[in-house]
Amino acid sequence: MAVILPAERLERALGYSFVDKVRLKQALTHRSFSSTHNERIEFVGDGILNALIARALFLNFPQHSEGELSRMRAALVCQEGLALIANQLNLGEYLWLGEGELKSGGHKRASILADALEAVLGTIWLDGGFVAVEKVVEKLFAERLASIDPSAGTKDAKTALQEWLQARKFTLPAYTVLRQEGDSPDQIFEVSCAVADGAIITRAEGSSRRAAEQLAAAEALLLLAERYPGKGKKK
Repeated sequence: MAVILPAERLERALGYSFVDKVRLKQALTHRSFSSTHNERIEFVGDGILNALIARALFLNFPQHSEGELSRMRAALVCQEGLALIANQLNLGEYLWLGEGELKSGGHKRASILADALEAVLGTIWLDGGFVAVEKVVEKLFAERLASIDPSAGTKDAKTALQEWLQARKFTLPAYTVLRQEGDSPDQIFEVSCAVADGAIITRAEGSSRRAAEQLAAAEALLLLAERYPGKGKKK
């Protein structure tokens, strides 16, 4: 049986095979590891991602104003949302980090994961062109775009989750700190979020308790939308 290398696993998850593997390594390299890092590529990825999400929202929500579309886009491409997608890709496993970041759990930090995801998207654009990155963004954001609630565009994940549950007569989410490591500002919190009477339990890590709770809430929202499509929607 052929051995699947880490880069190949990531490519499979993305649905894209890189022509230039060196570019991919740079996209996954944090500045703590090398002077050849991903910050410039992240800048490119941020612009490409915002453009693609803006177009998707423009086409999917023709009745909504520029301000409403802007708020929806901000909710989709916020650090917490990008870190959630990065976690679904197991992106942290592929990052090149300096020793200090490794010891402090940098491969699980939302800011580092979000930046790396943007860098990967920017690299796909540089490596394969606009159509290639468009397909990857459509794949990665399909569920979130399908389940987006325009009225919740300005709400953070915890608020949106609470309102979703209240509107459907579910009990409120229960957050539990599972683990706390390190000293400020390099602390790592692991938090669980239990919803639907414990039918769904998500876990997330962040550099603060609030950040971890936001990530866990965001994942819970996605799982609820999958498990209870259309449940309790107002006419």
